Amino acid sequence: MPRFLFASDSFKGTLSSAQTAELLAAAARRHFPGCRTQAIPMADGGEGTARALALAQGGRMVHSAAHDALGRPIVASYALLPHGRAVIEMAAAAGLPLVAPAERDVEAASTAGVGELVKDALDRGARDVTIALGGSATNDGGMGCMRALGFRLLGAGREELAGRGGDLALVRAIDRSHADARLSRTSFTVMCDVDNPLLGPDGAARTFAPQKGADASCVKRLERGMENYARVLERTFGEGFDVPGAGAAGGMGAGCLAFLGARAEPGVERVLSLVGFDRLLQDADLVVTGEGRLDAQTAHGKVVAGVAAACARAGVPCVAVVGSVEPGATPPAGVTAVFPTTSGPMTLDYALAHATELYAQTAERLFSALAAGARLGAREPTPSASPMAVPAPDPAPARRAVPPR
Repeated sequence: MPRFLFASDSFKGTLSSAQTAELLAAAARRHFPGCRTQAIPMADGGEGTARALALAQGGRMVHSAAHDALGRPIVASYALLPHGRAVIEMAAAAGLPLVAPAERDVEAASTAGVGELVKDALDRGARDVTIALGGSATNDGGMGCMRALGFRLLGAGREELAGRGGDLALVRAIDRSHADARLSRTSFTVMCDVDNPLLGPDGAARTFAPQKGADASCVKRLERGMENYARVLERTFGEGFDVPGAGAAGGMGAGCLAFLGARAEPGVERVLSLVGFDRLLQDADLVVTGEGRLDAQTAHGKVVAGVAAACARAGVPCVAVVGSVEPGATPPAGVTAVFPTTSGPMTLDYALAHATELYAQTAERLFSALAAGARLGAREPTPSASPMAVPAPDPAPARRAVPPR
């Protein structure tokens, strides 16, 4: 019996990754009775990553007291996974949606809440911590997070700074003597899907601060402050951190690289690693992935591209079920076929309101086509013929075929 893996991203605002898997499994069993199916909740490092990994790995979401970007008490959640692993979404504590537009003040904002979540994870025994960058209301270079973990940020008079965005220009030294001793025994990874450096036109301040409420004069102050901070980091840690990815999440990337010795990985690649995707592919016959819209960004660190690349390496066919396809968009390498759920004229409101129905119909079309291909393949007299074929837009490398039912 064939084995199908379902590894789709969520369709934002309509279907979760788990819901798409349920609809796919129902269609698969109708056309391939007795088939084996496995759902692998997926994400690319953005919102929902921690919960998806908790579901995929048999982990759990835990709650902890923390502070938001403006220092207000909140309760935030993150994922604890088996084997001492934790996944923390930076946005859960320092997220932009937690701060109303009228309240946004990037010079007053801090990542301290993220450090509080890391500390809580260490208290619960985590020794492999992944921090998903993105969606932050901050531009403090990670100073607030590191201060919460015991590092002291000192001004010209050796006074301790709070580690907010406005302190970037004031910091003169970093005292590491009181840092949490467990940090040196913990492996840190940051999920980072942008390659912005710390400084310059594409850096943290100029690229991201305007999105967080900074006007032109504020951006200039933050850039000068970040230049000062970069010099302090290089003096303290013996190397420069104005590298690709360091500018992510208002410079949080640089802070994690410098203070925590973190390793940076694209979000979807880290998710695939954590769920052991390559191992799961070993006896898979077909993988179905997908996302809400296949567009020009799909190939750049999104779930569909990451899943398809892993499938191509393993020689497993991969198809994508997507909400819609941007005109002219090309499927990422490794995608054998694309099945859009909005195959005919309809309004966006209609598509969103009927997302479940449209997805179920598309899943039915997909597995109906696969079953027909299996029957045709079973009748082919030549022993070299593939018993199942999914129509492909381009010639694809040899892949394992699904046996006929």
